[in-house]
Amino acid sequence: MCGCLRYPANDKVTNAMNSPKTPVSPVHLTSFSHGGGCGCKVAPGLLSEILRGVKGWPVPKELMVGIETADDAAVYRLNDEQALIATTDFFMPIVDDPYDFGRIAATNAISDVYAMGGTPIMALALVGMPIDKLPLEVIGKILEGGESVCAAAGIPIAGGHTIDSVEPIYGLVALGLVHPGKVKTNAAARSGDVLILGKPLGVGVLSAALKKGALDTAGYAAMIASTTKLNTPGKHLAHLDAVHAMTDVTGFGLLGHLLEVCRGAKLSATLVMGKVPLLSDVERLATAGYITGASARNWMAYGDDVVLDPAITPMQRALLTDPQTSGGLLVACAPDAVDEVLAVFHADGFAAAAAIGHLASGAAQVSVGV
Repeated sequence: MCGCLRYPANDKVTNAMNSPKTPVSPVHLTSFSHGGGCGCKVAPGLLSEILRGVKGWPVPKELMVGIETADDAAVYRLNDEQALIATTDFFMPIVDDPYDFGRIAATNAISDVYAMGGTPIMALALVGMPIDKLPLEVIGKILEGGESVCAAAGIPIAGGHTIDSVEPIYGLVALGLVHPGKVKTNAAARSGDVLILGKPLGVGVLSAALKKGALDTAGYAAMIASTTKLNTPGKHLAHLDAVHAMTDVTGFGLLGHLLEVCRGAKLSATLVMGKVPLLSDVERLATAGYITGASARNWMAYGDDVVLDPAITPMQRALLTDPQTSGGLLVACAPDAVDEVLAVFHADGFAAAAAIGHLASGAAQVSVGV
């Protein structure tokens, strides 16, 4: 036996999760974790080193998307009309409120299904908690937050697994469906495509400020609104032939995930910093030094593949490398489809969605101008 608990852990946790009046003890969840949200991802350079030593095995022809281009999810063709999307994501707390932590983690995990152009159908919960340190009602609120997001996505949490761990960990295995001919990978962009970003940047900066007690009520509200907003435009964009590639921006920052797009398609990218949408007040907070350690690790991993205009400030560089927990979709589409793609985003409530650059032939490199 592995000493693990099935989900849900026990009746006390279930009752705490289902009771709207359950009091939650004033526990600072972030004090239990050495890093929070997608900022605790393994740095891209180190991850490449780890995966370089993994032996490749023959894969079935039905596996449409695997690990080759570091895409958001695996895709397995079931038949001529359906392909299964499978992904998993979990992390340590980015906020102290347990209900908000559950919501953020669940939104982030489901995003990978939308990023492939799919529609989520089911989830499994992944739960690791320091059982001897966290009150059961706190754990119950984390699970309740996750369930609320799944309900908003129209899917059940059909099961899962829990362990007693040193740090709180929560996330989902998310499953979805997509037509095999509508799959949107991160590697099929074309020269001349316009780049569109669905959510503003700055979640990592806000989380750093929160952890140091420098984030006001408005800033926290903006952070929660962004990180709990499901990337539903992805399932609609799957039906547009002019959308050639799609991914979501998470722990490696905008530059890191754009580099994956460039490497997969063997193209170069140009960004215009002035067109990149930013969350309110993040420029001031970043200038004041509220930057995550993951931001610097991301920058070091990009190497010579990113070229910044000399006018780009350290604050702007920090925002481009800022790890995004539950970040926005990054879309590569034909120039004549920009208005249509933006209309899809705006119809789903993504008012900040914007065209931020373009792709061209050339070495896999990102250039950033002012």
